[in-house]
Amino acid sequence: MKRSDVRVCVLRIEGTNCEDETKRGFERAGVSAEIKHLKELDDILDYHILVFPGGFSAGDYVASGAIMAARVKAKFYGQLREFVREGRVVGGICNGFQVLMHLNLLDVEGALTTNMSARYECRPVFLRKERECAFTGSVRGTMCLPVAHGEGRLIGQIPEEQVVFRYVRPDGSPAAGEYPCNPNGSQGDIAAICNRDGNVFGLMPHPERVLEHVNQHDWTRRAPDGEGEGMQIFHSVVSYVEREL
Repeated sequence: MKRSDVRVCVLRIEGTNCEDETKRGFERAGVSAEIKHLKELDDILDYHILVFPGGFSAGDYVASGAIMAARVKAKFYGQLREFVREGRVVGGICNGFQVLMHLNLLDVEGALTTNMSARYECRPVFLRKERECAFTGSVRGTMCLPVAHGEGRLIGQIPEEQVVFRYVRPDGSPAAGEYPCNPNGSQGDIAAICNRDGNVFGLMPHPERVLEHVNQHDWTRRAPDGEGEGMQIFHSVVSYVEREL
């Protein structure tokens, strides 16, 4: 598939607030991206990549991401399952990760629950890649992205082979559950997972918030140009779709 043919849908409802940055990340990676409200979306099979962005969908009432997930199930859950079976790509960032957990698209028995600190955590964190999936081909070594969530602690039965990123210390050594390197107390320092086939991906940190080098927390100590580290995620998934679909 040519890069110019790749189509991305960033799906929003009331309360999501990271859709513009997510769209911009895909556009910087060279593909067409659209923001669609759930009420506007007629056929997800018009797209190759579907992304649930960050924010506070439906105000996070009941539980984070639960209402959006219920509305997606009511509208096109069967079509979404077909989308995944065909090998198309689904991503969920922060609140979007919470939506994916409620939709049972990640092939795990688990939940994202309240941070161990019992407060909203907004800080840069370091990540180490544990396996390849549709969103990681361009990631090298450790990566620094910001987190911004109140319910990011992953618990449950998470197969080791589905762990994509773990929280680590700045030098790349294990966080070992210690705060703030592991900002939420997630078991096994897990920051991101994927489904068994690697085409559905949930990530708590926000790559769309560091598209340019000036978005990094240490930007004054970096070269005065270039991309932010979050672009590695967008380049990865676009390259994957070019190659595999």
